[in-house]
This record gives sequence, structure tokens and C-alpha cells, in this order.
Amino acid sequence: MGRQRPGTPTLEEVAALAGVGRGTVSRVVNNAAGVRDSTRRAVQRAIAELGYVPNLAARSLAGNRADAVALVMTEADWRLLGEPFFTEIVHSVGDALTDTPVQLLLTLVRTDTERQRFVEYARGGRVDGVLLMCVHAEDPLPDMLAKAELPTVMLGRRYGDESVTYVDADNAGGARDAVTHLLKAGRVTIGTIGGPLDMYVAQCRLRGYREALELAGVEFRPSLVVEGDFSEESGHRATRELIDRHPGLDAVFAASDSMAAGALTALRAAGRRVPQDVAVIGFDDFQPGRPTDPPLTTVLQPLEAIGRTMVRLLLEEMEEPPVSWRHVILPTELVLRDTA
Repeated sequence: MGRQRPGTPTLEEVAALAGVGRGTVSRVVNNAAGVRDSTRRAVQRAIAELGYVPNLAARSLAGNRADAVALVMTEADWRLLGEPFFTEIVHSVGDALTDTPVQLLLTLVRTDTERQRFVEYARGGRVDGVLLMCVHAEDPLPDMLAKAELPTVMLGRRYGDESVTYVDADNAGGARDAVTHLLKAGRVTIGTIGGPLDMYVAQCRLRGYREALELAGVEFRPSLVVEGDFSEESGHRATRELIDRHPGLDAVFAASDSMAAGALTALRAAGRRVPQDVAVIGFDDFQPGRPTDPPLTTVLQPLEAIGRTMVRLLLEEMEEPPVSWRHVILPTELVLRDTA
């Protein structure tokens, strides 16, 4: 417990007690990069001992900072906002900002009018940086933000040669691991339920499916591919379609856990046993609060690490504009349970 002192402790007093310069204290308070762990701990001890509370309003005015970042969701389909993916990202980003003075604002941007309105809002100094998620191909918003010189980090990317800083999972590798597991288990007719193909994440997961087949010398059949939209309903619909096309279907790789849950429901309704008749693998592993029956084998996407990394990169870019874009791809992991 910090000792009681008369008056309000100042930043200079914290610096003197910690034995560092005023600028170092400011960087620690701002959670900025470039401070050694030992120095950061010394400053944090001094802050606790003195009971120092940063004057955020004064700091914001002096540094022309809003102390706020926007998490922008660009998905036009309102239904998808109820999917666990969105909840997990909000939690992971929020947790990463807990120990900073930065406020998180959630915003929906879906139309050209809303894009322009948001850029004007952000340029007006109301936010210091932007986190983007669910960006479809050809969406101009990342480029509009770059032109406005607003620090921006994307979850995922629009295409392979993305020109904006992003954090992504190894989507192709995760899908390849899942389908390779099904092939090694002796599955022959493996269908896949993909996400919207105007999203690069869906293209990567489909590519991983194809690569696994190719590596095993198995012919790719377009009729075993059905496009969904990452929702449970689309997984149910796509599975019924796969069964109609291929009555001998013995495995399904779904590009999201929600679609895999829909697949399980459709298979049960069709009288197919999982995994005895049809094996199922999903992708994400972020809905432990909504367990499936049987428990779902899936590809773990490290959303907590993704959110934390997005926040770290954004705070660094807010502190000092980078000389180049940064692209971070985090590994996935196949989690074996009972459906495959």
C-alpha cells in the first residue's frame, strides 16, 4: 500500500524516486515501447509508493492525444456479430488495454457513407489509432485510414501482399493439418465448408484443404466445397448440400467452429453418426462456453495472443510511426477431441 503524502504526487516526484528521467515515466504511463523491464518495474513501484495518478486530461492536451482507440467491425451482416469470434476478440483486445490509460471504442462501419464518416471522426482527433477486423477484399477503409495517417492494425488481411500492418493466424497451415489428420485416419470423401471467398482468411483455409489433398495425392473435387458465411446456420445448410451431392461423405472440415456446430446438427438429422460415419473438424476453438456433442476436434486459433499482439503493435505505432508495415502470423494447433 502506497504511503500517504500531502498534496498530489507529481510526475517529477515519481521520476526522482525511481531514479529515471521524466520522459521515461511518461513512456511507462503510456505503456509505450522502448523501456527496459527492470526500469519499467522501478517506475511502477514508485507510482504505487507515491500513489501517483496520471493527469490524463492534461497529458492528452499536451500530447494531442485522445487516449482512445477504435475497434472497427466491418461485417455488414448483423447476425454474425453474435458469433463467438467477435466476443473473443473484444475480450482479448480489452484485456490487453486494461493496464493502459487507453479507452476502447467499438464501432460498426459497413457502407461507403459510414466509412467516410468514421475517417472524418477519427481524423478529428477523437481516436489515436484503429484496430480493424473482418475486412473483406477490396474494402478501401484501411487505405483511407493510411492516407489520413492514422495508426492502423488489421486482424487478418485483404490479400497476400497487404500494405497495412496486420496480425493473422496461420490459416492455411491450420487447415492443412486438419485435413491431413482426416486423410491419415482413412477418410476418403472429405467435404469442406468454407467462409465467404471474398475474405482472404477463407481463401487461405480453402487453400490449406487443397494442399493437404495434393500432398496426399488425392484429387480435388469442387463438388466437395460449399461456401458458408462462418455462421452456424450456413454450416447446417452446407452440410445438407454436401450429403445430397455425396451420400458417401465421411468427413467434413468446416472453416469455423460455428459452421462445424451446424454440420453436427445436420448430420444428426440425417442419421449420420459422428465420428463413426462422418468425422468433423472445425476451426477456431474459442467457444468453450458452447460445447458441442460430441466435443469438437478443431484448429486452435490463438485469439488472445492475436488481440494482445494487435494492441502492442498499435500502441507502438501510436508512439512512433514505423518505417515499414509489420506483418505477424501466429501458429495454430490441431486440438483433438471426439469428432475426428
